[in-house]
Amino acid sequence: MTPPNRPTTRPAQPAVHLVDVNMRFHTRAGDTTALTDINLSIAPGEFVSLIGPSGCGKSTLLRIVGDLIKPTSGLVEVNGKSAHQARVGREYGMVFQAPVLFDWRNVEANVRLPLELMGMERRRREARVKEMLELVELGSFMRHYPHQLSGGMQQRVAIARALALEPTLLLMDEPFGALDEMTRERLNAEVLRIWQQTGTTVIFVTHSIPEAVFLSTRVAVMTPRPGRIINVIETDLPQPRNEATRESERYFEKVTEVRESLRGRRADKTATKGSSEDRLRAEGPVG
Repeated sequence: MTPPNRPTTRPAQPAVHLVDVNMRFHTRAGDTTALTDINLSIAPGEFVSLIGPSGCGKSTLLRIVGDLIKPTSGLVEVNGKSAHQARVGREYGMVFQAPVLFDWRNVEANVRLPLELMGMERRRREARVKEMLELVELGSFMRHYPHQLSGGMQQRVAIARALALEPTLLLMDEPFGALDEMTRERLNAEVLRIWQQTGTTVIFVTHSIPEAVFLSTRVAVMTPRPGRIINVIETDLPQPRNEATRESERYFEKVTEVRESLRGRRADKTATKGSSEDRLRAEGPVG
């Protein structure tokens, strides 16, 4: 019998294709199974969020897709090739929770770094840096250094750097987890704008149910460790998304559906039509 989370049909060439992926870590204290039987296909141009309790393996799965670690078993393909081939071909960019900027390089030089490493011709390189900084709306801050920027601005620099090589896949590991709520919501809108402009496929790790619903075309719900995908929920909210989206009935329905899936039961379709207290309860992170 086909596992419930395994794709029944496969696109001609998914951006990401995972089949029976398992991850076991060997330590002196014994073996730990982090992921079990992960099956997921992501089409080009999708925005898919991974959500689940702390320690369920979301970041581990992201690193497997990015070829930063090797799975114990299973198939991992990016754009029809192995994750390793995709990494060597610079087909993806990655943004971590910390911006990981070099303090001694200004904004322009931080974004330029991957282009320098690949030996891009200077004129083309400078044009690309300018284009990326305009994309994240930091063109006027190109001479500033990381310590002169807010946390949200630093993350926008990290996003610009990740997109500098024109990756077809962007991997984002809780990039806004350390930011205040207002900054986080503004950057959510920025990421959606960038995604729509570039057409890049995005895999986004988050603990926030509202964030996952607002950003994603689909939300992959994971179990506690050993992590597996128990549900993939489509978020059929109209684009472009904005503040009106966050206040819509359908948004609250989807927040509730994801929350109930995390709790291991089917969402009650009437739950979002109750009191304001019900709605406030629907908002908030998990784990």
